[in-house]
Amino acid sequence: MQFTLQHTDSATDARAGVITTDHGQIQTPIFMPVGTLGTVKGVHQQELKEQVRAQIILGNTYHLYLRPGMEVMEAAGGLHKFMNWEEPILTDSGGYQVFSLAHRRKITEEGATFASHIDGSKHLFSPESSLAIQRSIGADIVMAFDECPPYPSTHEYAENSMHLTHRWLERCVTYMRDSPPKYGHSQALFPIVQGGSYDDLRKKSCEFIAAQDQPGNAIGGLSVGEPIPDMYRITQLCCDILPKEKPRYLMGVGTPANILECIARGVDMFDCVLPSRNARHGMLYTRQGIINIRNAKWKNDHSAIDDHADAAPTSRLHSKAYLCHLIRCGELLAGQLATLHNLTFYLSLVREARRRILDGTFATWKDAVVPQLEQKR
Repeated sequence: MQFTLQHTDSATDARAGVITTDHGQIQTPIFMPVGTLGTVKGVHQQELKEQVRAQIILGNTYHLYLRPGMEVMEAAGGLHKFMNWEEPILTDSGGYQVFSLAHRRKITEEGATFASHIDGSKHLFSPESSLAIQRSIGADIVMAFDECPPYPSTHEYAENSMHLTHRWLERCVTYMRDSPPKYGHSQALFPIVQGGSYDDLRKKSCEFIAAQDQPGNAIGGLSVGEPIPDMYRITQLCCDILPKEKPRYLMGVGTPANILECIARGVDMFDCVLPSRNARHGMLYTRQGIINIRNAKWKNDHSAIDDHADAAPTSRLHSKAYLCHLIRCGELLAGQLATLHNLTFYLSLVREARRRILDGTFATWKDAVVPQLEQKR
C-alpha cells in the first residue's frame, strides 16, 4: 500500500491524498460504508459502486469469523470473491465487538475470550488469531488487535489498557512479518491509538504507534460516549503527532458534521454505521439538515427526497411522501432507498470536501455547511 499526500489546506489541517492498494486507488478524505457480514445492508454491490460510488468498504472480523466461517471464506478465495467486490476492503480486528460484549468476555495478556452472541460458544481472539482471520478474509487493510476502553475510564484503567494494546501491537507486527498473505495481494497493517480521554496517554500512544512505522495509523476509542468537544480535542492531538506521510483513520465516526470537523483536523479515512443503520429507521441526512421521514409533515410532500446533482438517482426519482409511506408500512424498499440516499450523501460530502481542499476553499465552505448539516428538519 502506498499513500501520496497531494495537498494540505492552508487554513486548516485538512488533506487530500491517494491511497494505492492492489485492488485500486482510494481518493482521500474518504468515507467507508460498513459491510459487517459481507454486505452493506440493503444495498447491492453494483449500487455501491455505481450509485454510492464507494471506493472501499469494511468487513467485520468477529462476525465473518462466526458466520460463514473461515473454511467457507478460504474456499471462496477471500471476501473480495465471496461477495463479488473487486474494490479495496478494510477489516476491523474484532476488538470493538469484543469490547461491546462486556458481559460475555474476559481479557488477559493472551487475548480476549468471549461467548458468541449467536449460540454462546466460547472463542479466543488474540493478536495472532485476529490477524490470521484477517489473512483468510483477504482485506487490503487489516487492523491490529486492540482493547477499546469504555467511557468513562479511570486514568489507571486507560493506561493499563493502552499498554496492553501496545504489547498486542508488537505481536501483530511480528505476525504480519512472519505470515504471508493468502490470495496473491498485499495487506497493510494499521495500528490503533488508544488512551481513553486522557491527553498524556494519547500522546504516548501516538508516539508508540508512529514508531512502529506501519503503512497507516488509526485513532480508536472515540465515539464511545465522550462529549463531542473531547472527540475533536483528542483527534487534533493525535493528528498533530501521527506521521503526515501516512493515512490517518478515525474509527467509528460519525455524523456528517463530525466528519467535516475531523477532516479539518487532519483525518483521511472514516467509517460509521450511522448512515445505514439510521436509514432503516427513517433518518435521512441532507445538505439542509436531518429529516425524520416518518414524521407526518412529509406524508403529502411530493418533492424529491433529494434533488441535488450528487444525490442518488433513486433520491431524485422518488418523493418524500412515497418514502414516508413505505417506511410507515414497513416495506423493505424503504430501508433500501433510505440507505442508498444516506450513503450516497456521505460519499458526495467527502468528495466535495476533497475538491474544496484542492481548490483552497475548504475552511470557509466547512464553516458555512456544518451548521446546516446539524439542523433538524
